[in-house]
Amino acid sequence: MDVPHQFLDSWSQYMYLGAIAFIVLGFLILGYHEFRILIIKDLKEKYDYVNLNEIKYFWYAIIAFIVAAFLFFNTLATDMIHKSGMTWFYVRLFITTSFAIIFYFIFFSAVRIYYPRFVEKRLRKLRNKPRVSPEGNVMRKLTEQEEDAHLEESMIEEELFHSIDYDVWIDEKTGHKKIEKYFAYQHSEECPECGYFTFRIDREELEKAPTLDETGLFIKHFQCSYCNHREGREQVLAKLSTNV
Repeated sequence: MDVPHQFLDSWSQYMYLGAIAFIVLGFLILGYHEFRILIIKDLKEKYDYVNLNEIKYFWYAIIAFIVAAFLFFNTLATDMIHKSGMTWFYVRLFITTSFAIIFYFIFFSAVRIYYPRFVEKRLRKLRNKPRVSPEGNVMRKLTEQEEDAHLEESMIEEELFHSIDYDVWIDEKTGHKKIEKYFAYQHSEECPECGYFTFRIDREELEKAPTLDETGLFIKHFQCSYCNHREGREQVLAKLSTNV
């Protein structure tokens, strides 16, 4: 089969330029994400942004790099195709497409299974980083025992009967208080069966409501999105106090 030299040369040139463009795009995606984090001043808002967007933008960047690799490898062995015929052009296209698909699923699994571990570390750091009050004072995070006095009745009930947690920060110099709300079901844990960071709360069940005289029982049902391992964890609910 005759080899159209002009077509092959143009193809290689466009593939090479496309590869550079997608590499730049991948870094721009990562840079945009980090810039957004940088300009968000409030730590809780920064936490929420990372929680909702970190994995998404990282995956978009990975896709851009996979496309860049696909385009670049379609510029290789052009001299051989010139000498041997267009059959090798289609062979190269088939091989690079196959590897692009393979790497897509490999990285998809890696991002879904491994990357949440790093995201959770970043989130914990943001959640526990000392807040600063409007007056510029470093605030103190209250313990679980201390914070109930600063929460409304509905907030305490949410902590008791749902996978919701509240952090209370106090400026002890001025009395300024900040309450932050977190949703446990949005976060992954390490699966005790497969060891991957894909273990999340699937549903909750109030087995026994607490009363003024007796403790209650709350069950959180977890499920792994990778190996489908299921597990129920019991949580004893304290007796109700007279102000709840």
